[in-house]
Amino acid sequence: MGSCQFEQEVWALLTAYQALRIAMTDATDSIPGTDPDRAGFTTALAAARDQLVLAAGVIADTHVDLVGTIGHHVLAQLLAARRVRTKDRIVKRAISKYNARGPAIDRTTYKATISITMLTDTS
Repeated sequence: MGSCQFEQEVWALLTAYQALRIAMTDATDSIPGTDPDRAGFTTALAAARDQLVLAAGVIADTHVDLVGTIGHHVLAQLLAARRVRTKDRIVKRAISKYNARGPAIDRTTYKATISITMLTDTS
């Protein structure tokens, strides 16, 4: 694969991504008060893929729908509203507890001896 072909594919993916984001925003804008964050990218992507595979909408109807098929799918499957963030984002713990202290940790197991002494009250 040549560099030019790879570059064309990247531009095509970026263009498709932006087109889907515009369709999602247009769909949520069609219903006042709908938060654009509730539109699901996966839903829009699946609807767009289905449109291409089925070759649906190739012949334009006389009816003009500004939301479109992708927008209707997005509106039918809106995500739940996001809760309000009350605190800043922080890393709560390391991604891997095994690499948190570096690779030089001795992970071998050792036998432990426990002795218990029972004290009795002799008074």
